Amino acid sequence: MTTVSGLTEPPSVEPPLSLESSSRRIGEKLIAVWLFCAAGLAVLITVGIVLAIIGPAIEFFREVPFSRFFSAEPWAPNFVPDGFGVYNILAGTAAIVLYSCVIALPAGLGAAIYLNEYASHRARQVLKPVLEVLEGIPTVVYGLFALAFVAPVLQSVWPEFLPGKLGEPPGFQFVLSAGVVLGIMIIPTVASVSQDSMSAIPSGLREAAYGLGSTRMQVATKVVVPSSFSGIVASFVLGLSRAVGETMVVLMAAGAIANLTLWPNDPVLTMTAFIGRTATGDVSTGTITYYTVFAVAALLFVITLLVNMISIALVRKFREVYE
Repeated sequence: MTTVSGLTEPPSVEPPLSLESSSRRIGEKLIAVWLFCAAGLAVLITVGIVLAIIGPAIEFFREVPFSRFFSAEPWAPNFVPDGFGVYNILAGTAAIVLYSCVIALPAGLGAAIYLNEYASHRARQVLKPVLEVLEGIPTVVYGLFALAFVAPVLQSVWPEFLPGKLGEPPGFQFVLSAGVVLGIMIIPTVASVSQDSMSAIPSGLREAAYGLGSTRMQVATKVVVPSSFSGIVASFVLGLSRAVGETMVVLMAAGAIANLTLWPNDPVLTMTAFIGRTATGDVSTGTITYYTVFAVAALLFVITLLVNMISIALVRKFREVYE
């Protein structure tokens, strides 16, 4: 401390040492910019899809009112007289999704429980990659599998197991054939996502249940499944979204007749199959049939969006946070 002209000069205080860099490194800034661009690109793609669909869809509804589009009149946009009752292809889509989910959801959940709670480490290392390979098989191969194997098998056993009206053998393309193969196709999605959610459950919950005398089945069904319910719901919605948006299997195996039916032995036309059959380049631009493709695509987009919003709400409601 020094004195100048009778004034006391305070001691100098040095700033504390810091281990952090005074400026962010160039690489970190580039990574942050790249991540921002990736997120922005996803948003831009979604906006681009909406803009590409909404214009022609508006043109369609200028010529066809909502009351006619959402009606039970025959679906025949390519014929004279024409018909635009979308309920017919909505029913076909619902039928395919219904039968595929009846197969895929319990089978996928059962596979996830087995992989996570019953399978040995070696068995898990073999079975899970096999499931993931099954998920990567091209959908056109599944369509051929439905035509060449599943449909003939169902036709041969139909009268013995399904009496009455259902006992009538189906044709070459029908709902149940496409639903079975589509269900097989989405089993890996449900199983893989559900098993990942179950594996994130803390081992302390299982050990506490075993300490109370619970069996392995009780631990799996009363501890693991409820604790990972949000992840299981997410897997179900992913499988459901894939079933709704699948094109090739239903295009090859479900038929091309827009029947307002849920019977498993009837042919149906789904929304994706209609888009796939019609948008082949043979339809003239600016015609009502051309605009019909975009109207159906817009409806399919809205349905998928609603399913995802419901999924997000359910996941947030049942999410379990562990520390």
